[in-house]
Amino acid sequence: MGSLMRTRIKICGVTRHEDAQQAAYLGADAIGLVFYPHSPRLVTVEQACAIVRDLPPFVSRVALFVDAAPEEIHYVLERVPIDYLQFHGDELPQFCAQFKQPFLKVLRMRSGLDVIDYAADYAEAAALLLDTFQDGVPGGTGQTFDWTDVPSTLQKPLLLAGGLTAANVADAIRTVRPYAVDVSGGVEASPGIKDAGKMAAFIQAVRSVD
Repeated sequence: MGSLMRTRIKICGVTRHEDAQQAAYLGADAIGLVFYPHSPRLVTVEQACAIVRDLPPFVSRVALFVDAAPEEIHYVLERVPIDYLQFHGDELPQFCAQFKQPFLKVLRMRSGLDVIDYAADYAEAAALLLDTFQDGVPGGTGQTFDWTDVPSTLQKPLLLAGGLTAANVADAIRTVRPYAVDVSGGVEASPGIKDAGKMAAFIQAVRSVD
């Protein structure tokens, strides 16, 4: 991607209207809403509508699901203005594509995984999101993975997640050169409650590389 491309920023796991407003004000490009029942950052459809209600233009709204039933996803799409779906489970390519909505597919990095092959399988995805693998945990592990495992020849836009904070995100960007970085726990006071100071520091750290 090179340094000419500004690294986009997604703040995920937002559960409060004021946090979404603050993230947008600070310069986040996307807000992530978690519809996974086992997550401490779970939001209801009513909460999600309230969170995204006053978002300014050009801030994308991303709905995160983990192996959800199609009717659950349709239910959310019919009620919440969503720009992208994010699939965090074992969803197959044809499952992801059926909603006629741009989608991101998460790949949990582990040894022996061929990222290039995976990207080819999910050719219809708008981007791949690389996260840290932890057995039994679909995401939000707070752990980083070895960024040098990311192939530089990947043709698809890449979102980098997994344990990112203001302290390490600049190194991560220099190593991987992702299209975007995705942060949740690294900018929180507690699960689902974002910290304005941490969000500001994180976004500043990202901008320092650009």
